[in-house]
Amino acid sequence: MLALGFALGVSCLSGMVQAQQTAPIDPVTRFLAERGITGANVAEGSRTFINQVRDTTSDMVLSAMSFLGVPYRRGGSTSEEGFDCSGFTRRIFELSLGLVLPRRADEQAKDSALTSVRRDELKPGDLVFFNTLRRTFSHVGIYVGEGKFIHSPHTGAAVRVDDMREAYWNKRFTGARRAKTSSATDLTTADPISALR
Repeated sequence: MLALGFALGVSCLSGMVQAQQTAPIDPVTRFLAERGITGANVAEGSRTFINQVRDTTSDMVLSAMSFLGVPYRRGGSTSEEGFDCSGFTRRIFELSLGLVLPRRADEQAKDSALTSVRRDELKPGDLVFFNTLRRTFSHVGIYVGEGKFIHSPHTGAAVRVDDMREAYWNKRFTGARRAKTSSATDLTTADPISALR
């Protein structure tokens, strides 16, 4: 099921890339708009974000985006049952890097396989942590670029992209971590869109 969802996401992106020359709307723009990442009318600031996604999105971020819309479920760690925040990040890191993170967000923040990253040094694929339960590192997501992150937020919601600069997330940001593997560095510079051509 997971492989099918990822394959469908890649197939959808591939079809949009092929249609790019005839469609008036950029295929990446359409992909992101259809999933609610950007609005239908894309402003110049959003175009910058779209270009960032196209040019620097890692395989990890592309994999994470294939789960957009999967419902939140406390304790969930699969697309079939749903994800909570740390179940989502754990699954993406395992699929993308083969790195099995601890189960809870606070434990992920302390994992020795990850290194601390300053907010102004964030790259796509970094874990970003927030204090949402009056506890440091009580929520986690994956940075996708231009101040945005993908996560499984709360009961009644689904995996989505939010802006870390919004007041709620901005004041709750508590840190970021990056995998220490060399493949994590390589992933941040990959261009998955050109790989689909």
